[in-house]
Amino acid sequence: MAAVLCIQSTPMSAATSTVCIGRGGRVPQRAGSSDGAGSSHRRPKSTVKNTLAALGRVMDQAVRDEVIDRNRVDVTGWQRQYERFEDELDNPRALVLPDWQTLTEIAGARVTASSDEYQGWGDVVIFAACTAARIGEVSGCRVGDIDTDEWLWTLRRQTTLGPGGLQDKGTKGRRARSIPIIEQLRPLVEKRIAAAGKKPDARLFVGPRGGRIQVTGLRRATHWDEVVAKLGYEHLRRHSLRHTGLTWLADSGVPVHRLQQIAGHTDPRITQRYLHPDKKALQHDGNLLSIHLRAPNRSPDGPQLRLVE
Repeated sequence: MAAVLCIQSTPMSAATSTVCIGRGGRVPQRAGSSDGAGSSHRRPKSTVKNTLAALGRVMDQAVRDEVIDRNRVDVTGWQRQYERFEDELDNPRALVLPDWQTLTEIAGARVTASSDEYQGWGDVVIFAACTAARIGEVSGCRVGDIDTDEWLWTLRRQTTLGPGGLQDKGTKGRRARSIPIIEQLRPLVEKRIAAAGKKPDARLFVGPRGGRIQVTGLRRATHWDEVVAKLGYEHLRRHSLRHTGLTWLADSGVPVHRLQQIAGHTDPRITQRYLHPDKKALQHDGNLLSIHLRAPNRSPDGPQLRLVE
């Protein structure tokens, strides 16, 4: 059964509007009106914006819980975003950074855009992408969680916003998991460990004032939306860093069961989203079929097993 979430928005000067959204971020039905007649008359832009704002906050949480892959509601520039919606559904790789050079370019731009040019913002971006971790999990990382002999990060906690402010709690799923620290990332990690005085309980990443890092703070401090748009990556969101890491791991040949462990997914169907075959892989598959069809002595029953003495 498909789950459907409906949100009602009731601006003071307008009738109640309802937006329903199903799993995957699609809107399965047209917004209705409070008079029960199913009217589809044109709503004022202010009503649409207010409805999208409420829906966007719920969708942000759905992304963090990995119910959907991204928040397709963006009040700022929503008309233009809507035009790209169908293309991004057909081409999920549009949401992934193409290579290491692009990642470092965006990380450097984050630093330059911040008021104090704080290098820690760029380090967070690179670490999050290379470990396929959530920003909250990056914030929760301690020096003692890093094994520099085996180059593994034991992810034990995450930083989340609670009733009393930012706080650390267990990982999503409440189970620790091990994440490899790739060669390109190791100099950065060593530098952060040294900056923390090699104290096991010290946070590996902190804000410019020494506090916890959160998604909102990262976005505001680095002028995220403006900078990525200027670089030509206006589709990029904070959780796209995690999507990039998992997609890179999948493309490098990491088996799906280990990719699931690295991601911390309890449902393998969520992990399957990152197994997007690229054009070269599809062309290779097509070539295999062409070779098979050209084979003069191919069996009509497909490949056969034979005994080898």
